[in-house]
Amino acid sequence: MKTMTCRQLGGACEQKFQAETFEEIAELSKKHGTEMFLKGDEPHLKAMESMKSMMQSPEAMQNWFKNKREEFNALPEE
Repeated sequence: MKTMTCRQLGGACEQKFQAETFEEIAELSKKHGTEMFLKGDEPHLKAMESMKSMMQSPEAMQNWFKNKREEFNALPEE
C-alpha cells in the first residue's frame, strides 16, 4: 500500500489516498476531484483548470502520467 496526496496528484489539498497501484490511486484522486468540482471548491477548480490546459497536449499529459507513475513507484510501501 502506498500513499499520495491530492496535491501530489495535481490537486489542491492534502487529502491522502492509499492504493496498491498507480491506477487505483489515480481513480481515487479522480473521484475526489469530482466531489470537489460538485461542491464548487475554488482551489480545486483552479487546479482542474491547470490540468485541463495541460490535457490540450497529448505529449504533456503522457509525460505527466509517466512522472506521477514513477513518483508512485518510488514511494515506500506502508
